[in-house]
Amino acid sequence: MPTPFPPNRQVILSSRPKGVPQPEHFTLSSAAVRPPAAGEILMRNHHLSVDPAQRGWANDEGNYSDPVPLGSAMRALAVGEIVESRAPGYAAGDFVYGWFGWQDYCTTTTAAVLRLVAETDLPLTASLGVLGINGLTAHLAFHSLGRPRAGETVLVSTAAGSVGSFVGQLANLAGCRAVGVTGSAEKVAAATTRYGYAQAVDYRASADIAADIAAACPAGIDIFYDNTGGAIGDAARALMNTGGRIIQCGTASIPHWTPPPQGPRSERQVLTKRLSWSGFVIFDHLAAFPATAASLADLIRAGRLTYDEDITAGLENAPAVLAGLYRGENLGKAIVSLV
Repeated sequence: MPTPFPPNRQVILSSRPKGVPQPEHFTLSSAAVRPPAAGEILMRNHHLSVDPAQRGWANDEGNYSDPVPLGSAMRALAVGEIVESRAPGYAAGDFVYGWFGWQDYCTTTTAAVLRLVAETDLPLTASLGVLGINGLTAHLAFHSLGRPRAGETVLVSTAAGSVGSFVGQLANLAGCRAVGVTGSAEKVAAATTRYGYAQAVDYRASADIAADIAAACPAGIDIFYDNTGGAIGDAARALMNTGGRIIQCGTASIPHWTPPPQGPRSERQVLTKRLSWSGFVIFDHLAAFPATAASLADLIRAGRLTYDEDITAGLENAPAVLAGLYRGENLGKAIVSLV
């Protein structure tokens, strides 16, 4: 029986990028919508996520073990509505967040679902940012690896980004002094007026980023939440206090990993200052998603956590939004809307 759905538009990865994917690495295609088999759901995407990690999923630099196959829809997180279900526990009309790709429709098993969306009183787009992996990463990494104590100094790179914007607020709620590093005067203003930062540094306008970070952190750094690596990371590690905690959540400033970039050695600082330096990957913590999302939703409802979204309409614009993300053009969570 023919499917009643229109052709499924997809953004296809058509060539392998070196470094940051650009629009020319993608093509817009379409295919028939496949009805769900037993144990599967068919869902319609409402909003698509654009994330820095998509660089690794698209390229062949070797730092991701499962790149997107050429000719396939680009891997992406999305939120949408189940339109047909043959899977126990899922019903038509349920809203779900998960691995549904840059496309209009997705027929998949429930293994692709990260969580059911329970916060029907909040905008659905929130499930891609503050209640998605960005907010979950901020909360879980900051509290489990940062172990904040009142009065400590917290430095955050990409402070106005989709993760950093929440870390600053969570640090503030924990009684810490948050200092941000970001990439424009507009983002400095957002960091200090909306995202909980006592002070922020514009690295693009800085003649000496190490000196500027040192001036903003006169008591040193107790927690460094690093989303960039590179020169910002080098400067911050030199300012860590004894017993400091470094949370490595990203390396956005590194354009290529082949060959490996060279820089200062940090082993002596880790040893003499008794630092802990931990990597954090959100997908190691799937079991904590529902409870953490519920906690973040309560903070939003109480007016204690704010979030911004940068929404672009149209599936065909997703590749350009991804390229712009790496140029720092977004202010807030980058989302592509299909509705």
